[in-house]
Amino acid sequence: MTDIERVATRISMSELERRWSAVRSEMARRDIDALVMQNASDWLGGYVKWFTDVPAHNDYPRTVIFHRDDLMSVVEMGATGRRDKLAGKDVNNPGVGEIIYSPSFFSVAYTHDYDPLLTADELKRRGYKRIGLIGRGALPCGLVDAMRNTVAAELVDASELVDPIKAIKSAEEIALLRATAAMQDAMFAKVAASIKPGMRDCDLGAIAQYEGQLAGSEQGIFRGSSEPLGRPAILRGRHFQDRVLQKGDYITLLIENNGRGGYYTELARTMVLGKASAELRDAFAVVLAGQRHTVAKLKPGAACPDIYAAHNAFMQSHGAPAEQRLYGHSQGYDMVERPLLRNDETIPITADMCVAVHPGFPTKTNFVFICDNFLIHPDGSIEPMHKTEQKIYEV
Repeated sequence: MTDIERVATRISMSELERRWSAVRSEMARRDIDALVMQNASDWLGGYVKWFTDVPAHNDYPRTVIFHRDDLMSVVEMGATGRRDKLAGKDVNNPGVGEIIYSPSFFSVAYTHDYDPLLTADELKRRGYKRIGLIGRGALPCGLVDAMRNTVAAELVDASELVDPIKAIKSAEEIALLRATAAMQDAMFAKVAASIKPGMRDCDLGAIAQYEGQLAGSEQGIFRGSSEPLGRPAILRGRHFQDRVLQKGDYITLLIENNGRGGYYTELARTMVLGKASAELRDAFAVVLAGQRHTVAKLKPGAACPDIYAAHNAFMQSHGAPAEQRLYGHSQGYDMVERPLLRNDETIPITADMCVAVHPGFPTKTNFVFICDNFLIHPDGSIEPMHKTEQKIYEV
């Protein structure tokens, strides 16, 4: 078996070329010679995956130089001095001309200049005058400093160039997103059929993760926790999930993993080991209505700040607090990507976006939350991507 045969789902060359062409057209319009990006995980590391079809992982930095007029250059973890001349012919690294290797680790301070200097030298060698930074918040200061000190070029923030292109999904991407949502439906069904007193909170995430891995998932997180009715069962990470479930408890579970091809959707429901309280049922009815209120406004051309303001007005009119966290956003290769349903988002809602909507709120005695994904069609209709029934599961 070749390496490429080991990949569960490859993105087609026609899809990759669509992305590259769209970005290069914008680069030419803005007179940008190259884009530089770096990711170290594939939870919020979608830029590297989107350009190369290979995810960053294990917190190992993977730096990509996307040249306007040439194949990509990649700098990543590997043996000192090794350079692989691929000339765009390696099926495992589509569109890549060369991979340069360096044993660089975030946990080892004296290696922090290895990758940056290799990247800066490559940019300097080509004599670039204008370089775009993608996801500059994810770029280590050492990488930016090396470019500033080595390359006689103007550095500009180019995330706004890529984000609107990346947010609109092709037919190939939409098919993979639907498959991810269907996978999560099956994962939740398995959890709901398995939950019982005596299990730990983390056991539910372990069941979900196992089922997802069998179905082609590579990465993800599973947040949630249990409490007796009358206390808030908030979304907690694995470090806080060793509580043992008791009869009468309720648990909130949020499934956030990717499916085949690396695409994320997310699903959340509430389960009760017994009967739900009136407080829980009434609050759930509010967040369900709040989600539907937002979904009805996800029309092509809609402004995200307007949707956010309307959601807060709706929730407050139903006795719930205004939203202070992120309650909705697009998804794809990133668990969270633009546009966000917030008051500071500038990208409008557009057809062929996959949007997760997850309103919720805690009180001193309760927590309610719901999450589903929705696909926006060009005619303004909305497709619910998850099929899991929107209810409190009493088991």
